[in-house]
Amino acid sequence: MFPSRTLCELSLPSILISCPRISVFHAAAARVGIGLSLQFRSRDAKSLISKMKMLRTIRGIFSIVLFFVLVHPTWARDERSIKDLAKALTKLAPDVDPAEAEQISVIAHTTARKLAKDYHVVLNPEFQAFLVNVGARKRGWCGHWAQDIGTHLKELKPRTLVLHWGVAYDHTSSENNCLVITARNQPFKDGIILDGWRRAGRLFWCPVIKDDEYELEQHYGHSGITAWKENMQWSAWLQDYEPVAQKPKKATNSKVKEVSSTRNERRSNDLSSQVIVP
Repeated sequence: MFPSRTLCELSLPSILISCPRISVFHAAAARVGIGLSLQFRSRDAKSLISKMKMLRTIRGIFSIVLFFVLVHPTWARDERSIKDLAKALTKLAPDVDPAEAEQISVIAHTTARKLAKDYHVVLNPEFQAFLVNVGARKRGWCGHWAQDIGTHLKELKPRTLVLHWGVAYDHTSSENNCLVITARNQPFKDGIILDGWRRAGRLFWCPVIKDDEYELEQHYGHSGITAWKENMQWSAWLQDYEPVAQKPKKATNSKVKEVSSTRNERRSNDLSSQVIVP
């Protein structure tokens, strides 16, 4: 054992010898500390990345669950409404084509949902109309809904059902426009209303005479007098199409008549020539 000496008793050579050792020791310790800190930092980074991945996975699962919770009931309601409307349209008259009624029901429902996205509908239909009036939205009035849904229904060219345009409280602040579907040669009041505006994209439909929200003289309860009337100008626009099966039949019939007439002329010419020639 060397005797313990204070720093002042140390000679200059011993201090010079010990200083490099101390510095080397501190440098090595610093390197080890840096290495350990880097290892800890890398571990922290890996754990942070794994946590972020886990959060993203949880967020994706939550969004999927939320999608099914919110959207699935909507589609379920639409499916029931599509089937019920198709049945109601089929019952309008015995000669209504069930396939045609189903097509109209599907197109009306899906188009109303699509227009709600295209119009960027916010809150309720009244507020959407306000946004259109101030210029914040381009479309969203009740007439826009009826026109755009009617455009898609016209493309079906229905043969057993007729498209009509209905208006209630015309030229007032309570005006509403909708589509009305009837059977052939059926009065307007016996038809079924299709209104995409009233429920902001969820298609509303009911018989014209049973629309309690648009009745006249509502003093005490329901009057049973509908406020819906037919707009003949827009009904003419909706009905401005030719059924699918009419054009080819007319064309083929005319061709057959032309061919038969030419054959008859040839036969008459042949007979005349045979009579004249001895």
